[in-house]
Amino acid sequence: MTKILPVVLSGGSGTRLWPLSREKYPKQLLPLVGEQSMLQATVLRLEGLAGMAAPLLVCNEEHRFVVAEQVRSLGLQGAVLLEPFGRNTAPALALAALWAVQGGDDPVLVVMPADHDMADGAAFRDAVGRAVALAATGVAVTFGITPDCPETGYGYIQRGAALGDGSGAFALTRFVEKPNRETAEAYLDSGAYLWNSGIFVMRASVWLAALGVCRPDILEACRKALAGGKADGDFVRVDVQAFKACPSDSIDYAVMERLTGGDAALPKAAVIPLAAGWSDVGAWDALWKVLPKCPEGNATRGDVLLDNCRNTLAFSESRLVACVGVSDLVVVETHDAVLVAHHDATQDVKKIVDRLKAEKRSVAQWHRKVHRPWGWYDGVDCGERFQVKRIGVKPGGTLSLQMHHHRAEHWIVVSGTARVTRGEEVFLVSENQSTYIPLGVKHRLENPGIVPLEMIEVQSGSYLGEDDIVRFEDSYGRS
Repeated sequence: MTKILPVVLSGGSGTRLWPLSREKYPKQLLPLVGEQSMLQATVLRLEGLAGMAAPLLVCNEEHRFVVAEQVRSLGLQGAVLLEPFGRNTAPALALAALWAVQGGDDPVLVVMPADHDMADGAAFRDAVGRAVALAATGVAVTFGITPDCPETGYGYIQRGAALGDGSGAFALTRFVEKPNRETAEAYLDSGAYLWNSGIFVMRASVWLAALGVCRPDILEACRKALAGGKADGDFVRVDVQAFKACPSDSIDYAVMERLTGGDAALPKAAVIPLAAGWSDVGAWDALWKVLPKCPEGNATRGDVLLDNCRNTLAFSESRLVACVGVSDLVVVETHDAVLVAHHDATQDVKKIVDRLKAEKRSVAQWHRKVHRPWGWYDGVDCGERFQVKRIGVKPGGTLSLQMHHHRAEHWIVVSGTARVTRGEEVFLVSENQSTYIPLGVKHRLENPGIVPLEMIEVQSGSYLGEDDIVRFEDSYGRS
């Protein structure tokens, strides 16, 4: 039986779905379409296929704890390969393939972005089953989405002759960039073009051999990075300096486009048409298309009231959102930002994010509620020389032993029990009790109980930034 290794690439930032998606907590970690996050839905997408191994996830180091926790909550135990910084998809797949062949294995990799939606899971699994059988023979397989409109936001794949082997695959003729409207209409009319899905199926050895021909510099840098890395629990850390030297490139540009030229030194490539309700959920209009809608075409989430509205997407995170007499709009409210955009302009949301980054505004990167390996904190209020946070600590969660140079902290327990280290003291603080952490004193907060700990923290001082933390000990390996 062919061993199948799902490889989930979770490196995107989802800037076009701001303000719900942020750089430090991007769209693949959010439940945008269903109850599960997009990453969780991707991990479960191949469930039931014979020969499937535990998934391998490749993600940015900053997202490691959330990614691992989301996978664990599904009852799965997959390895998480950490990138210290993004180098696009070709190096990410190189690291995954190198990891997969350790010990002499050569599984078929099913490479999936973590932020896509697939409405028809059964159709997808059927197509993957056929792709795996073909890939086991040494062919590099990709999926092309059967287009239903002249989409200008996707790249396209031109298919050639049918392979005639029962797989439903076609020769892969060429990749083409995002077209203009007239060209996209011609592609649709021809029937020979498919949307580029960014999903690939091939043996690990096939990818490594092809990369060695097309981009030996990427392969060598990734070899050194993995060889110089180390295991850290469920995490696989690569050597930072070696990976820093790795060029950035995509799977398509680095290898797949080269496979259409008939080079005898490269593997054959094929494309399987896929009609499974695929969407890359790349912008708000794409999300609106895949969500359930009322007869007037409206999709809503949260506390939303609509009157005389059509084709409107309205999301509310923290307060009532009311829309009256509008059409073709996207309205998204979060704790700290509101977006209003026309459907036709949702691709330009990235321009707003770019401006926020240029102005060094934190809303480009962080939500008001920030997730940490021990739980979360929510910045409720702030002013000159003070800041108020709600803090939640998971059962067994432990903050680092730390100290601040510029602020003191008051802690009030709302529910649960806190174990507090303050200097040489260690004591419990229960519900409706409080304590004070003076400036410059080593301290630690823990939840020794079996229920979540929630508390209010009031900070006061001359500087309240998150970088005023000196860590002495940390259970999660943070410096």
